[in-house]
Amino acid sequence: MATLDDIARQLQISKSTVSKALSGAVDVSEAMRRSVLETAVELGYTRAPRGNEAPRIALFVTNMEYQSPDDFGHDIILGFRKLAEPAGFQVNIIPLDRQMQRQMRYDEYMVMGRYQGSFFLGMSLSDPWLKEFETCKSPTVLYDNHITSNPHVTHVGVDNEEGIRLAVSHLHSLGHENIGYLSGDLQSYVYQKRMDAFSKAMSDLGLAADPTLMGDSLELSGCLSIHLPRLLKNGCTAIVCSHDLYAQGIMTRCQELGYRVPEDISIIGFDDLPLCQHTTPTLTTIRQNRDELGRSAYCALSSQLSQVPLSTFLLHAELVKRESCFKF
Repeated sequence: MATLDDIARQLQISKSTVSKALSGAVDVSEAMRRSVLETAVELGYTRAPRGNEAPRIALFVTNMEYQSPDDFGHDIILGFRKLAEPAGFQVNIIPLDRQMQRQMRYDEYMVMGRYQGSFFLGMSLSDPWLKEFETCKSPTVLYDNHITSNPHVTHVGVDNEEGIRLAVSHLHSLGHENIGYLSGDLQSYVYQKRMDAFSKAMSDLGLAADPTLMGDSLELSGCLSIHLPRLLKNGCTAIVCSHDLYAQGIMTRCQELGYRVPEDISIIGFDDLPLCQHTTPTLTTIRQNRDELGRSAYCALSSQLSQVPLSTFLLHAELVKRESCFKF
């Protein structure tokens, strides 16, 4: 591990100047502070906790609700904390936006905050820091985002290909062949993976993944006003959705249009949010065990901190059969 002495030797300055620069002392120029911080990042320096303070882990959350037990991120964070905090870590939950990402480089933020490692929830493909993960030095775990060729970054998630295959195979076993797919915005890595998995699952079963029966939209309203009418017009008998909230909205709109769910059209979601047990009919879905996802993220980060670089850590998906699918 790099030390303050290493940074001082690299810059040919005193160790005390390095320490003051990293502590934000006012008698160190901005140019010197930047130089020290950049060198610290380059050398892979991690600041030790202060005094008796527990070592810190940053848990960044963006584009995801997490405060209520019904929110998708809630149980992931809880599962992570169940292992991290008994192991002696202080977990700081940090809401992340793009302005914050533009103000400071990721590794620099980690050094300044004395963070030993991080776990990210909700990153999109357009987030500024995502590109930095290709070369970052900080131990990092990403939920549902995969960065290749950087041993400091691990991807955790559910096996999306397995999950979509379970959904399509279930519908096919019920006699459906004209199956559609509706998705959230493809600026999400995971939604890209699920749509690709849908096409592959259809092909593996000898079915055509008809482009006219597929669609994606940033907002549910786009799927409801543009894509769903096209699927229904083209005789779609079943729809797989990229996540449960879209499935719920699509089920409601189909019913408003006079379609019976599941007798006229079957619907499957993805995630198994608590709402799935309370829709009418109850929603068949692909379960992601969110507590296990959180615990697996801590295991992946612990591995990183122990100098064991994991690339990908995927959990098995599970089909949860409820009432929203019907034999065709």
